[in-house]
Amino acid sequence: MKVYLDNSATTRAADEVVEVMADALQYQYGNPSSLHRMGIEAEKIVTRSREAVARVLGVRPECIIFTSGGTESNNLAIKGIARAKKREGKHLITSAVEHPSVLNTFRELEEDSYQVTYLDVDRRGRVNPDDLRRALRDDTIMVSIMHVNNEVGVVEPVAEIGEILRHHRKHYSGRGVVFHVDAVQSFVKIPVQPLKMGIDCLSISAHKIHGPKGIGALYIRKGLRLVPQLAGGGQEKGLRSGTENVPGIAGLGMAAFLGLETMDEAASRMFALKDRLVEPVLSRVPRSRLIGGLGPEDGMAPHIVNLSFPGLKGEVVVHALEEQGVYVSTGSACSSRGHDRSHVLVAMGLEPEVVDGAIRISFSRENTRKEIDYAAGVIVATIEELYSLYRG
Repeated sequence: MKVYLDNSATTRAADEVVEVMADALQYQYGNPSSLHRMGIEAEKIVTRSREAVARVLGVRPECIIFTSGGTESNNLAIKGIARAKKREGKHLITSAVEHPSVLNTFRELEEDSYQVTYLDVDRRGRVNPDDLRRALRDDTIMVSIMHVNNEVGVVEPVAEIGEILRHHRKHYSGRGVVFHVDAVQSFVKIPVQPLKMGIDCLSISAHKIHGPKGIGALYIRKGLRLVPQLAGGGQEKGLRSGTENVPGIAGLGMAAFLGLETMDEAASRMFALKDRLVEPVLSRVPRSRLIGGLGPEDGMAPHIVNLSFPGLKGEVVVHALEEQGVYVSTGSACSSRGHDRSHVLVAMGLEPEVVDGAIRISFSRENTRKEIDYAAGVIVATIEELYSLYRG
């Protein structure tokens, strides 16, 4: 049996997604900028998909800009905001546990004379809103905090942060700090409503939600100015020039539609599957550790759990499980091929052997109880065997 439990890295494209993409590739392949009928048909696909993404977020369709994925959305938001507001200040705030596409973008801005405050997190990986409040300065122009951490699954307090920034905006006579949220791991997994949560800019990616790779989107609050990062023909309101990826956009739109329709049921099922897998592992492997938390009572998302087996190497565990048909990861797919320790787990203050022995297990709405029972048995047997080998 093959059990795929690396859904935070990427997901299988839904059948409906493949169907609409194939249609766009083979039959509705016009350029949306063309004035003839085929161009207009392609433009309609883009419009429908924009509406589908906006519906999930509860925002107006014209506030959605299509990009090539989460990394580009994060770069466009962070660099675009920082450079648009540099005359107001050059102080930025983020957390120590952000995705590499966020952290590396802030490090690049530091080389351009911006000052960045990196907020610490607690043992669950959660930012303390009071720490953010204390970090705000009169020259702070942007805060970027992810919604769901991609390695441990903790839900960050973005609504509380949004409220803090609202008060800060009032104190400084309307000159607001822009709030960007990386919602790649939360979009259609848990509710995220920018208007209610005080979010000005929000990044999503299709391939995390059973859509295609190479397409994403950025929500930009009406009236917020960003400096474009690409020069070209002025597509996407001039913020993301380049001929639109119509098949990818069609796939994202369908994935967003399907995700919204199944979100509540899928979250409930994934929480149940998570419990079903973790309980036998923790009860039968004495040295196993649960990192961050498990359920909603711990402030966790439904689809991610991080387990550690101190004394073992996460990479060894991943490959041993793969041999039995169970696919997991050691952390972010964007950095797991490196040899450095997880910056997320290190920031959480975990002991080195706990960090080194950690694996990430991530679920999707397609996983079944049969798969999870098989995976739990394989994990227990594999870890027991590895421990016996190391002791021997």
